[in-house]
Amino acid sequence: MIDLNIVSRQLHATALGLTDIVMRAPRQVRVTVKREMIPALADYLRDRFGGRPELILAEDTRTQRGEFTLRYIFELEGADVFVVATAFVPEDDRTFPSLATRWYLASRFEREILDLFGLRPVDHPDLRRLPLHQFWPAEYHPLLKDASPPDKFVDDGTPYPFRHVEGEGIHEITVGPVHAGIIEPGHFRFSVEGETIINLESRLYFVHKGIERLFETMTPAAGVELAERISGDSSVAHAVAFCQAVESLAGVTIPPRAAYLRVVLLELERIYNHIADFGAICTDTGFAFANAHAMRLREEMLRLNARLVGHRLLRGALVPGGVRCDLSQSQVRDVRTTLARVIADFDEVVDIAINNSSVLDRLHGTGHLTEKTARDMQVAGLVARASGIDADARRDHPFAAYGHLQVNVPVFNSGDVWARMMVRVEEAHEAFNLITRALDALPEGKILEAIEALPAGASDFGLVEGWRGSIFHWVVAGEDNSLSRVKVKDPSFANWPALNYAILKNIVPDFPLVNKSFNLSYAGNDL
Repeated sequence: MIDLNIVSRQLHATALGLTDIVMRAPRQVRVTVKREMIPALADYLRDRFGGRPELILAEDTRTQRGEFTLRYIFELEGADVFVVATAFVPEDDRTFPSLATRWYLASRFEREILDLFGLRPVDHPDLRRLPLHQFWPAEYHPLLKDASPPDKFVDDGTPYPFRHVEGEGIHEITVGPVHAGIIEPGHFRFSVEGETIINLESRLYFVHKGIERLFETMTPAAGVELAERISGDSSVAHAVAFCQAVESLAGVTIPPRAAYLRVVLLELERIYNHIADFGAICTDTGFAFANAHAMRLREEMLRLNARLVGHRLLRGALVPGGVRCDLSQSQVRDVRTTLARVIADFDEVVDIAINNSSVLDRLHGTGHLTEKTARDMQVAGLVARASGIDADARRDHPFAAYGHLQVNVPVFNSGDVWARMMVRVEEAHEAFNLITRALDALPEGKILEAIEALPAGASDFGLVEGWRGSIFHWVVAGEDNSLSRVKVKDPSFANWPALNYAILKNIVPDFPLVNKSFNLSYAGNDL
């Protein structure tokens, strides 16, 4: 097992010119690297430790340093260790070397940095716009500290430069961005040969809201409320990730009782989402009976949430330093009895659905995402586990009270809609078991540790396994206990591009089913 000491010693021994190599317990090694040495460091971490960048971000630190700051968070394979590398970009040369040809996910982070900060990744193969659409002014980069809103936005009708597949019998079908039903906007452009999909390109960010800019100058208490609203169905997960980062900045350890209560809240959120998705997948096979019962069970879970914390989506329960809402003995009994009834009913619905041949025929082999593609694209969460990737931050990078609870991670290898549905079923059961074990072991004591102030300029990250997958929040403290920079990575950011590959060789009518089996968040992506 790789530990911090091993990584730190070996980084000291390299010829990469690293400086400020510091171990930060429990799982970080921090280094400063020269801008031109970023690819060499990335290659070393990949070849020596199986490292891969899970988060890349920029900070406008010109007022403090006279230059920009880049951060690279590398996760090391099979280890509870992250290498956080810092590099600086001078104001008069706003370029940095690209990692896009090494990792696809890095290419997306770099396109984002170009749009939002104007820092150009050199030798990047695809610098089409990502979060900013064509009508944003070319020289306007909204996360620069001195950026002023443009006088006007003008859409001159220039189309987005989609790639076109040419050949005899090839046709394009466009879907969205406006869809039937109450869902958020996204544009999907299919290239088909007959009925078979041979290419799909997606265009998102129609609801780009400037979330990361909204965090700036907020207090940590206000930041929690914004974090809860990044993606409504992941209110707890985003709030916990944000709180973890703030607590790390402040050097505060939350009380044990609060840690166990956070597990309960996270798993309640996991259960109601997985049950709802199971029903929605069945609907797209034409089996509406299962969805009707899944929606009934989801409603029971949402009412339980409201009884526990006063909000159906569990908002308002989290606060930096712990939790705001405790559980009484009567509420603990309510959780146990309601969950036992919901899970028993859910098992009956699952049994009926998976023994229906018309359902199984639509699920098996549809929307196949290979393990290699999932690894190459750094797919996260339940989609990764359905394609044979055994990874879960609750077990691999324990937080809250998960380190004291056995976390069983269901993994399937077929990578199709059936596997993604069954991961949800197994994770709903495991969430029930985790809540039961957490309530059995729930210690007495306080639920909140006071946080006085954050040290200005300090930075750290929180990592949570939400119901879709891993969520990162990078937080930088500003002056007067404010937030200077918050960077968010929702699992949907990594997983949306993989949908383009899972749909290949399927037919167009399969798209709603495959899309629902991923069930990605537009809001979580379109920050």
